[in-house]
Amino acid sequence: MATVEDNQADIVVIGAGIAGASVAAELAGSAKVVMLEMERQPGYHTTGRSAAVFAPCYGPTPIRELTRASESFFRNPPVGFTDTSLFAPRPILMIARPEQRGVLEALTEALSRETRVQRLSGDELAAHQPMLRPDYASDGMLDEMGQDIDVHALHQGYLRQFRALGGTLETGAEVTALEREGDDWCVITKKGTLRAPVVVNAAGAWADVVGQMAGAERIALTPKRRTAMMIADHPTIATADLPITIDVEEQFYLKPDAGRLLISPADETPSAPCDAQPEELDIAICADRIMTAFDLDIRRIENSWSGLRSFVPDGVPVVGYSDVAQGFFWLAGQGGYGIQSAPGLAQYAAAAIQKREMPARVMETGFDPASVSPERLEVAA
Repeated sequence: MATVEDNQADIVVIGAGIAGASVAAELAGSAKVVMLEMERQPGYHTTGRSAAVFAPCYGPTPIRELTRASESFFRNPPVGFTDTSLFAPRPILMIARPEQRGVLEALTEALSRETRVQRLSGDELAAHQPMLRPDYASDGMLDEMGQDIDVHALHQGYLRQFRALGGTLETGAEVTALEREGDDWCVITKKGTLRAPVVVNAAGAWADVVGQMAGAERIALTPKRRTAMMIADHPTIATADLPITIDVEEQFYLKPDAGRLLISPADETPSAPCDAQPEELDIAICADRIMTAFDLDIRRIENSWSGLRSFVPDGVPVVGYSDVAQGFFWLAGQGGYGIQSAPGLAQYAAAAIQKREMPARVMETGFDPASVSPERLEVAA
């Protein structure tokens, strides 16, 4: 790696998706950081296939806390970070059939302690989502704080910030081995070898593979395939400002997107780490669920794709130093929440990596570092 002087760094970040890029950008101002990406371009896998929404009501408690901690960054990114807005208003509507009412009530009660949500039924529900078929959903919960996130602008902003602060990005640099030599990690890649005392594992679906290379603890990470597709817009209803509409038990969602409709069966099919591709069965299931819930006649799928969202058993990210592999830092298991929580999670992770004071904006949300620590998985086991 001729671009890295003496092949020595302070910190090596493995993975240049949103997790790796954001934490690397947070670290680069105070350390010599090299970020390694196995593909020819950053964000090829999950980050580049995300239809992200900023949803304060979405995810387990630590994710909701990190999401709230991220809001100010999205609204006011650093100077030069991006020349476009990272946010565009997109209300979030959770809907429930009569048999799902109890699930919606429990969710509404939990979220009302953190954010302002509104219960809807009858004509109010139809007014906010006129595509719903009559008598399909009995109740809804509306969160008007939702936002569409410009994922490309966010990711590129972090990469730009990283380079501006002196960070080095190496693409096509798949890690093939990790060996501890004295106080350093020897990071062996297809482009050469690096040394650094700290390795940050932000390898997404491949994070457990990287962890095994380092001899770290197993975190029971499971990549899960999520399928999405584009269909034509509704022929008579104006949809541009309608909410993203999500089944309260996440059996599907629908979101207006640039004059079309993005739909998903919200599938979570376990998969080995790979370049995920959509399955015909998932596409058919999605079309059926959407046509059952909405006044839509899907004649053609314009395009479809899949990505891998990676989870550990409790659905909460794993962020912290390994107990068994010195200098090896986990930044994995963000599931489907990695974009909306990226700024807050990166700020927290960077402070933890460098053993600095925790960022006030994150801690003010009530976030508990123990909730994301690798140690909690050992206790659970």
